[in-house]
Amino acid sequence: MVAPFLKQFYAVSAVWVNMLAQGMLLSYTTSLLPALKEPDSPIRADIHTASWLASSVGVAGIPGFLLSSSLMDLYGRKITHFIVILPGAIGWLMIYFATNIPTLMVGRILGGMSTGATVSLGAVVIGEYSSPKYRGIFLNLKTASVCMGGMLIHILGHFYHWRSVAMMALAPNIFALIIIYTWPESPAWLASKKQYEQSKISFYWLRGQSEESIEELEKMIRTQKLKTMLTRKVRYLESIAEFFKKFTKKDFVKPLIIILVGSLLLEMCGRHLFPAYALQIIGEITGSKSQSFYYTLATDVIITASAVSSSILVKIMKRRTLLFSTGYAAFFVLMIVCTYLFLVSKEIISKDYPWIPIGLFVIYFILANLGCTPIPLALLGEVFPLAHRGTGSAVSGIWMSLCLMLSLQLTPHMLDSIKVYGTFAVFGIVIGITLTILYFMMPETKDKTLQEIEDYFNYGKFENDIDDDPEVKIKMTKNDLDDNVNDRVR
Repeated sequence: MVAPFLKQFYAVSAVWVNMLAQGMLLSYTTSLLPALKEPDSPIRADIHTASWLASSVGVAGIPGFLLSSSLMDLYGRKITHFIVILPGAIGWLMIYFATNIPTLMVGRILGGMSTGATVSLGAVVIGEYSSPKYRGIFLNLKTASVCMGGMLIHILGHFYHWRSVAMMALAPNIFALIIIYTWPESPAWLASKKQYEQSKISFYWLRGQSEESIEELEKMIRTQKLKTMLTRKVRYLESIAEFFKKFTKKDFVKPLIIILVGSLLLEMCGRHLFPAYALQIIGEITGSKSQSFYYTLATDVIITASAVSSSILVKIMKRRTLLFSTGYAAFFVLMIVCTYLFLVSKEIISKDYPWIPIGLFVIYFILANLGCTPIPLALLGEVFPLAHRGTGSAVSGIWMSLCLMLSLQLTPHMLDSIKVYGTFAVFGIVIGITLTILYFMMPETKDKTLQEIEDYFNYGKFENDIDDDPEVKIKMTKNDLDDNVNDRVR
């Protein structure tokens, strides 16, 4: 008999492979844009066109998020994941055969749709397919996969033509589709659709039948049955009203704020913009274009290793401890390196020691990839209650796409105008602000079931603490009674 861990590992590996493809798409501009600026290139692009080629994936992420959030509620996680990867595969083929800028743009937009659609969907899949003790590791490996994809593109782009790289980047999409085809459907989604027997079969296939897993399944099904009893069918206009009504519910609003702030933190840490403009950034710091590839490759290896290390640390340390200890340390290191580069630009410090700012940037990215980049993405698969998971993914997805678009669009212009030190100083200030907000809002989710996290956002405490707090127990009872009364009134 195959151990539950191996089955969960196999199932979520499709998400990791797809995240590898995302990392390749986001970093592809380091291979594409320099080639388009060559004098003998059959397709030419100026800085304005280049910035749009880079940032178009962010714009395209918005319809991707909306598509996946609606489809995942209607047709389940498996079918939706399969469907939303297809545009990305088609996009790589269009890039390979492109003979002009519009075709390249369409290819990037299709890839961006798949990227946006699978960011939140992948987190939801890992959250629902894996047990609490593995969920943190699996979610953090998403970030490691993106970093690995970026490193792979930097290597391939150095040795192969950008068309060949595009064809190679198609492979992870195909592998992901093959694995997804063999998935069971999500037990949580099946339970939400009143398919309780199928939910049990899927849950036991993924998680086994230990005492702990049986208890978790029974609680999930019991909760969904209660919600089904209290839910009535609504008309189209009422469904729109229900959508906006979510913004008055604390179990939706507070998780949403956490995700929005966390997404901004994630973007300002340079998770997407550094792989996209790595050669330009390091070239400016070192003053040597010929050596920038090797510096970039070394940085990629270290960043990927730190992302993998985060997956181990998240098993040992609490989420909050890991995020804020590494986050504030990364902030201070970033401020130091920006100050150093500023002094170099004013010729107060000699520029003959490029290894110093490179080394500081390496330390910064190690720290950032230990907490600031993986944990906000992990929270995306944890904090939204099942009833709000689709809507929450859509709203947060639009915000994440806008952040991605703006960062990729503005970064080349900022690098030209205020240089590397000014650009990262702006990012650093935002990092400090977002970390402080999260410090006062983010709960500790380590080893908590999704149902326990949902109860926390409803009642302000986790299940173990509720039993010791008579006020919260009275509040829970009152809310349940109010729901019954409101249902009867309707």
